[in-house]
Amino acid sequence: MTAPDIPVVTVYVDRSKCQGYGQCCFEAEDVFHLDEDGKLVYVADSDISHRADIVNAADVCPMQAITVS
Repeated sequence: MTAPDIPVVTVYVDRSKCQGYGQCCFEAEDVFHLDEDGKLVYVADSDISHRADIVNAADVCPMQAITVS
Protein backbone atom coordinates (compact mmCIF):
# COMPACT_ATOMS: atom_id res chain seq x y z
CA MET A 1 0.00 0.00 0.00
CA THR A 2 1.40 3.39 -0.94
CA ALA A 3 0.81 6.65 0.87
CA PRO A 4 -1.64 9.00 -0.82
CA ASP A 5 -0.19 11.91 -2.71
CA ILE A 6 -0.02 14.88 -0.40
CA PRO A 7 -0.45 18.21 -2.19
CA VAL A 8 2.61 20.40 -1.93
CA VAL A 9 3.72 23.83 -3.00
CA THR A 10 7.10 23.89 -4.70
CA VAL A 11 9.29 26.87 -3.88
CA TYR A 12 12.40 27.93 -5.76
CA VAL A 13 14.68 30.79 -4.75
CA ASP A 14 17.07 32.18 -7.34
CA ARG A 15 20.24 32.50 -5.25
CA SER A 16 21.76 34.89 -7.78
CA LYS A 17 18.93 37.36 -7.05
CA CYS A 18 18.34 36.80 -3.33
CA GLN A 19 20.06 39.43 -1.20
CA GLY A 20 18.95 38.06 2.17
CA TYR A 21 16.59 40.93 3.09
CA GLY A 22 14.38 38.39 4.87
CA GLN A 23 11.00 39.87 3.97
CA CYS A 24 9.84 36.37 3.03
CA CYS A 25 10.59 35.21 6.58
CA PHE A 26 7.95 37.56 7.97
CA GLU A 27 5.31 36.32 5.53
CA ALA A 28 5.96 32.56 5.75
CA GLU A 29 8.05 31.84 8.82
CA ASP A 30 7.31 28.10 8.61
CA VAL A 31 8.93 28.00 5.17
CA PHE A 32 11.68 30.65 5.13
CA HIS A 33 14.32 31.70 7.67
CA LEU A 34 17.77 33.24 7.72
CA ASP A 35 20.57 31.16 9.22
CA GLU A 36 23.21 32.51 11.60
CA ASP A 37 25.22 33.77 8.61
CA GLY A 38 22.24 35.65 7.17
CA LYS A 39 21.73 33.15 4.33
CA LEU A 40 18.23 32.15 3.36
CA VAL A 41 17.11 28.63 4.21
CA TYR A 42 13.75 27.40 2.93
CA VAL A 43 11.57 24.33 2.53
CA ALA A 44 11.47 23.56 -1.20
CA ASP A 45 8.35 21.36 -1.01
CA SER A 46 5.91 22.70 1.54
CA ASP A 47 2.44 21.65 2.61
CA ILE A 48 -0.34 23.19 0.51
CA SER A 49 -1.76 24.82 3.65
CA HIS A 50 1.17 27.29 3.48
CA ARG A 51 0.41 28.34 -0.12
CA ALA A 52 -1.12 31.75 0.65
CA ASP A 53 1.78 32.70 2.94
CA ILE A 54 4.33 31.52 0.36
CA VAL A 55 2.66 33.51 -2.43
CA ASN A 56 2.67 36.57 -0.17
CA ALA A 57 6.37 35.97 0.55
CA ALA A 58 7.11 35.86 -3.17
CA ASP A 59 5.13 39.07 -3.68
CA VAL A 60 7.03 41.04 -1.02
CA CYS A 61 10.48 39.87 -2.10
CA PRO A 62 12.22 43.09 -3.19
CA MET A 63 14.43 41.14 -5.60
CA GLN A 64 11.59 38.95 -6.96
CA ALA A 65 13.81 35.93 -6.32
CA ILE A 66 11.04 33.51 -5.27
CA THR A 67 9.08 31.31 -7.68
CA VAL A 68 6.06 29.32 -6.51
CA SER A 69 4.48 26.40 -8.35
